[in-house]
Parts: sequence; structure tokens; C-alpha cells
Amino acid sequence: MGRLFGTDGVRGIANSELTPELAFNLGKVGAYVLSKEEQRPVVLIGKDTRISGDMLEDALSAGILAMGGNVIKVGVLPTPAVAYLVKYYKATAGVVISASHNTFEYNGIKFFNSEGFKLDDELEEQIEDIIIRNIDINSHITGDRLGRCLAAEDDALDLYVKFLESTIDTRLDGMKIVLDCANGASYKVAERVFSDLGADITVIANNPDGININAGCGSTHPENLQARVIAKKADLGLAFDGDADRLIAVDELGRIIDGDKTIVMCAKMLKDTGLLAKDKVTATVMSNLGFHKAVEEMGCNVEVTQVGDRYVLESMLKTGGVIGGEQSGHIIFLNYTTTGDGILSALQLVKAIKASEKKPSEMSDEIIIYPQVLKNAAIKNENKKKYMEDPEVSAEIARVETLMAGEGRVLIRPSGTEPLVRVMIEGQNIEDITKLAQELALLITKRLG
Repeated sequence: MGRLFGTDGVRGIANSELTPELAFNLGKVGAYVLSKEEQRPVVLIGKDTRISGDMLEDALSAGILAMGGNVIKVGVLPTPAVAYLVKYYKATAGVVISASHNTFEYNGIKFFNSEGFKLDDELEEQIEDIIIRNIDINSHITGDRLGRCLAAEDDALDLYVKFLESTIDTRLDGMKIVLDCANGASYKVAERVFSDLGADITVIANNPDGININAGCGSTHPENLQARVIAKKADLGLAFDGDADRLIAVDELGRIIDGDKTIVMCAKMLKDTGLLAKDKVTATVMSNLGFHKAVEEMGCNVEVTQVGDRYVLESMLKTGGVIGGEQSGHIIFLNYTTTGDGILSALQLVKAIKASEKKPSEMSDEIIIYPQVLKNAAIKNENKKKYMEDPEVSAEIARVETLMAGEGRVLIRPSGTEPLVRVMIEGQNIEDITKLAQELALLITKRLG
């Protein structure tokens, strides 16, 4: 059996890969590991709108209670709400039941520590090791040592809404905004926040039924949002994913503002107000060359990490950076919170737009995003990390890098989950880079497949 925890918790098809039995064991073993630090851990549990959420929540809770831990269920709330509320309720840990941007049949379980950061690798490995090796943790406790479900003292949604509203110091009266809630965890919170701030809002994909989460909507499918922004003559469109930790925006012309552009726009606002610590912006290797050039033109530098928001966060904590994220719209504002937060990112973007006194399209057009082509090379799993050892492949990569020097770049990286090597090329001419990427992917498959 392989690792249970990926870069974003345990994830799989609900009731097939991510079963109630596995959820029970994650709850039980998680509480056991956490009880080494605290005799009776308190675990806060939130979830998105998937049909499988109730099943997994009950199984996970049963495991925690069977180990003597207590549970606070906060219901359907965005992932970043749990990261925030775990500190408010002084809980030992938080758990989110969500598969983020995946379709409804998937679900996931991810843990946060008492400070709202994702659980340390070391603790995840302890939990995983006990489950995989089927170690008996001798947990058949009885009597008053069993845990119980505790009622949340304050309304969790209200608390999170107040926190979000505290991050913006301007009203949005007269601003026409379309919100796409992906039929997910933001469906109550987003509407409430933007209404409270005075925006004239239209909300789409905010009628979850358990199976329509991310279905043709949200940050991975912004087409309906683009059309609605144009139809409504709105100033801005904002799309979240299923667990609302990502944001993809749409300008008043119906064009996408991706994570790269949002980070640059918000970083400029932070720099202008003297809040961009060390003039540093953190991004992954997938961030566009245009993003790098825009940050450099601001007189700032980019700290580059491997793909994954946990690596972005690790780098920010080490270097003192306050803003970082990914093209996908997963953005961390470390001055406010410990994880990516789609609604908070949306508020910061609106704040940046208002401060600039420009239209979103004008701000967006200041950042030139280079065409980017991604092709997959299918190869044997054992060869995923050996592509540079092949003389023909390494020579061709070097040739393409020389060809693109200064006006493009080449990024080759093995997939974390499939027998693939991903070939990404950026440049000014889409036809040229498509041809180069296809040829390089075919060569890698031929030599190592």
C-alpha cells in the first residue's frame, strides 16, 4: 500500500477508496497521535457540500470519540474557515472533509494543527504508519473516558464572516460583482460578505445538492461566470472552487484574471502601502514568465518553490514573505491567514482594484502573460526521474532552452501521481512552442517509455 497522505491530505473516490472504515481509522489514529500532546484532544470538523460528507464526518467523528477525543462540528464551511476557527476555539486540531476542485464522487480528509497550519509531515507519517501497518493502539476505552460532540459556543459562520470583513477597510457600494460559488463550501459565506460590504451582487452556482459541486462551474469552469459578467455589465466576476481556497477572477470584459495576475496586482498594492515584506513574492515553478517579469519591473524578487501550496507556505515561513501562491488561484496572504483563502483573496483583489483607480482589465493588461503549452510524455514509472540521464533527451532540452533564452522557458517535471513526465514550454509564439513541446514529449516517450 502506498502513502495515504498526498500534498493535500487523503483523497479518493468516496466509499470506494476513501471508505468510512478509513475515515474511522484516520479519526482514531489521528486522535491517538494528537493525544500524546494533549490528554483529551478537541478536533474541529468542517466539510464542503458533497453527498459523501455526512458519511465521512460521522465515521471520522466516531474514530475520534472512540479514542477519547472531543469533536466540534461546524458544518459546511470553506477550508480556510476551519484553519481560522481552530485557533478561535482553541482546538487541538482541525479537519476538513473536502476534495477541493474535484468532481462530487471524490472526497478528502485533511488535518490542520492548533495554529491553523497543515499538519506536519512527521505527524502525518505517524498516522499513516499506524494505519498501514495495522498497529493495535489499544484504544478500547470505556466509561467516562469516551469523547463527546461539543456544541460550538458561537456561530462559526458568523465568526468567519467577521474575520473576512476585517481584512478590507473599504466599502464596495456601487460595485457590480458576479460571484460563482461552485455549488460548494462558499455558497453562504461569499454572498453574505459581499452583501455586507455593499456590493451589488449576482450569485451563480450557489444551490448545492450534494452532486453538483464544481459541475460546470467554479474556478475550474469559469465560462458561465464570464458570460454572466458581460450580460450583467458587471465590474468583476469572482469564482471559487469547491472548498473555497482558490480564486479565479474575470474582468469587466469577460477575460480571465488567473492566480499569477491576481498575485501581481495584490503584491503591487502591498508594495505601494509599504506592506510587501522584503519586496518578496513567492510562486511555484509553474508561474508564468510574464509573472516573473512583472514582479521584477516592480523592483521585487520572486522566491520559487516546487508545485503545491504547502511548499509555497513553507518557503514564506522561512523567508518572511507575506504573499505567495499558484496560477490555479491558491493564494496565501500570510498577514491575515495560514492557508489559501478564495474569499479573502477576492477581497484583497477588490481592494487593489479600488486603490489603483483603474478598471480590472487595465490592471490585468499591464501584466503580459506568455503563451504556455503543457504536453505529457507517457513513460515507465521507474524512469520518471531519469530523463536527464538520457543523452538525446538532455541534448534536446538544452537546445530548446538555448532557443527560448530570454523570451521563454522550458520546464520538465515528473508527475507526482502518474507514469508521466510533464513538458511545459513558454514563449511568444503559440505555434512554435506547441511544436517544440510535442516533439520533446514524443522524444521522452520514445527514449524512456
